[in-house]
Amino acid sequence: MSDSRRILGAEGELRAAVYLRKKGYRITAQNVRAGGVEIDIIAERGNRVVFVEVKSRRSVRFGSPESAVDARKQARLVRGAFAWLRENPRRRARIRFDVISCHVQAPRDAAPETWRIRHLEGAFDASGP
Repeated sequence: MSDSRRILGAEGELRAAVYLRKKGYRITAQNVRAGGVEIDIIAERGNRVVFVEVKSRRSVRFGSPESAVDARKQARLVRGAFAWLRENPRRRARIRFDVISCHVQAPRDAAPETWRIRHLEGAFDASGP
């Protein structure tokens, strides 16, 4: 992965975490590995544990950021989430899988770039697509 893509991903994850905090979520972990899977953000709100996949793009030429979370990626995230829950048990917690899409729009003239954030709550569930 190129440095520019890594930087874009890190910035998207940072912006997603700030967005979630503003919506009342408590960030439990970021960029954690469980079951051989990297989970971008684990957040809690009430009795719900939310596993969040963050996708950032500068262009939608190859599809929207969230379209990159295909069935294979979903299955990996579910596997990672259950591995994390085995290591970090939560009593009576319900789980949810969200996707946060971060699309950076290129600046025009001297304007700063703008970020569009789209939060897909319950984007998929543990049974797959």
